Amino acid sequence: MRPAHLALAVVVAAVWGVNFTVIEIGLDHFPPLLFSALRFLAAALPAVFFVGRPKVAWRWVLAVGLVLGVAKFGLLFIGMDGGMPAGLSSLVVQIQAVFTAGVAFVVLGERPSAVRVVGMGVALAGIGLAALDEGTTGPLGAFALVIGAAACWGVSNVLTRKAAPPDALNFMVWVSTVPVLPLLGLSLLLEGPSRDYDALRALDWQGAGTVVYVAWVTTVFGFGAWGRLLRRYPASTVAPFSLLVPVFGMSSAAVFLGEGVSPLQCCAAALLVGGVGLASVTRGRREVVHPVDAEAIEPALGRS
Repeated sequence: MRPAHLALAVVVAAVWGVNFTVIEIGLDHFPPLLFSALRFLAAALPAVFFVGRPKVAWRWVLAVGLVLGVAKFGLLFIGMDGGMPAGLSSLVVQIQAVFTAGVAFVVLGERPSAVRVVGMGVALAGIGLAALDEGTTGPLGAFALVIGAAACWGVSNVLTRKAAPPDALNFMVWVSTVPVLPLLGLSLLLEGPSRDYDALRALDWQGAGTVVYVAWVTTVFGFGAWGRLLRRYPASTVAPFSLLVPVFGMSSAAVFLGEGVSPLQCCAAALLVGGVGLASVTRGRREVVHPVDAEAIEPALGRS
């Protein structure tokens, strides 16, 4: 990769990693479901008027919008609001690579290689260590919600692979239009109109800034830049940079939120990142990755 493009890949990973810290800050201003709805509303508007019509069938836009936008982000934001640390969340969601491979095997018949199976086993061991550490220091329920979010992310990755959007940014903008009303409805039902109203009435520059960051910086800039890199280089060259996301996520949470990193978490991070790296190993023909989320990128998938 050219030095400028190498730097761009690192910047995108940093943007996506820091995003978890920004989410944690945003949750101090908004209820989780309302915050998620605002995130997608800001990502969709006004971009939807400039990206053109969807380049895939509407059923794929709706399916990914519901699974990724409502289920994945709803669970992630509720889990983080329930006590799951930002840095640990940025690490744990990487287990989506294992869920993606499992769903792809069942639905698409993509048989993982022996190396990928080993990588998934190592990643699962890392999640086990993280769960053990969280069980002694934090709420396991919130941890389980983030695991659920990773599972939904894996399903949405396979749906996106089936949809095969030719323009990732166009697809993501249209996908962002789908969750807004369902998330707002769930927020009114579960979080209450008065809580939502109070959060919007008390909106300040910091709260607005978190919405702008998670919507425009991580989605519009992040996906635009990542898509540009994927058009110029093989997915196997670009995708490994996503392994830097939890590095930036955990370090930014430590710096800005004062989150500590225990020795057990360091071991879990090494196992999970190393396992995901092995699970991302490709061989043979060039493979195409369709990014479907602002926080990270699915490891390159395909038949081995």
